[in-house]
Amino acid sequence: MRDYYEILGVGRDADTDAIKKAYRKLALQFHPDRNDGDKQAEEQFKEATEAYEVLRDADKRAAYDRYGHAGLKGAAGAGPGFGGFNFADALEIFMRDFGGFGFEDLFGGAARRPGGPRANVRRGADVRVRLPLTLEDVASGVHRALKLQLNQACEECSGTGARKGAAPVRCHGCGGTGEIRRVQRSFLGQMVSVSPCPVCGGEGQRIADPCPACQGEGVRREERTIEVDMPPGVSTGDYITLRGSGNAGPRAGVPGDILVVAEVAEDPRFLRDGADLVHDLAVTFSQAALGADIEIPTVGEPTRVKIPTGMQSGRLIRLRGKGLPHLQGGGKGDLIVRVTVWTPTELTQDQEALFRKLAELEAAPPVAGEGKEKGFWSKVREAFTA
Repeated sequence: MRDYYEILGVGRDADTDAIKKAYRKLALQFHPDRNDGDKQAEEQFKEATEAYEVLRDADKRAAYDRYGHAGLKGAAGAGPGFGGFNFADALEIFMRDFGGFGFEDLFGGAARRPGGPRANVRRGADVRVRLPLTLEDVASGVHRALKLQLNQACEECSGTGARKGAAPVRCHGCGGTGEIRRVQRSFLGQMVSVSPCPVCGGEGQRIADPCPACQGEGVRREERTIEVDMPPGVSTGDYITLRGSGNAGPRAGVPGDILVVAEVAEDPRFLRDGADLVHDLAVTFSQAALGADIEIPTVGEPTRVKIPTGMQSGRLIRLRGKGLPHLQGGGKGDLIVRVTVWTPTELTQDQEALFRKLAELEAAPPVAGEGKEKGFWSKVREAFTA
């Protein structure tokens, strides 16, 4: 796949305005309405739009600059590179950002979509779905089937909204363009204002004989099952976009998207920091002083950690690769074990006798202030670089 900066012909330090200007020039050059359906031009139009959609977004651009195309494929919600990008997506993006700037004049008539004369096809609403996950799901990635109530194209009228055998008619109010233009004169000269046609709502056509099954809307509410694959390493708020899988647009309109948002439940065993996990481990006086081999949990099978002799409360032990997968790939994070020396609140007579004997034999602790303990996250960072 070609470099996005190369496709748009801009440098890696280009600002948003330069990226938008470069895309606009290419989009006008390769737009299907200017190239009579030429397949190569369509591919170039799609390629330029995909590059623009990534580089215009600060988060996607940062991921692309750091990891290249692999960064977009691995990141949930990263956009075109992750969820698929087709010609319909390219047209939607183009019309979204440039559809209201007079392109109909550049194309020699009303802006059109392939397959029909309608000037303004209505897009279906997007659907946002929250997907509950556990840390085990995050560790392995999951495949889920979700049942949703979605607007689907009416089977009776094939989504047109017109009674079977009938057809939509061209709007008399706008002549099929979907727009009303008004010319006003001022001391600055002529000013042209463009607004959606009030008769057809900007669609360019009317339903004279509506379908009785959908009352002319072209959609009906139905239950549908969608399949989603959530990759390993996601965090709460990460999302996957299923393009074109959302609600069908009214009267054969373009379908919306489904955004599947990860919602990772907290696990009382761990504190999470990206791909790294922290586990608090309480040990007894004797285990801290003499050392011990203790079983601890991980996301998966338990493992064992060796407590060295003379272990101090608050010290950290790092277990490499026992954390969660990195979202962008490249292995796993670490499991940091934070050791706390547990002080019993109640003692038996035998325990009290032993502690009193120990008090007679033990050495004095360090003077207060010497070897001052660092903050917890400072010690975590220090453990990572050890």
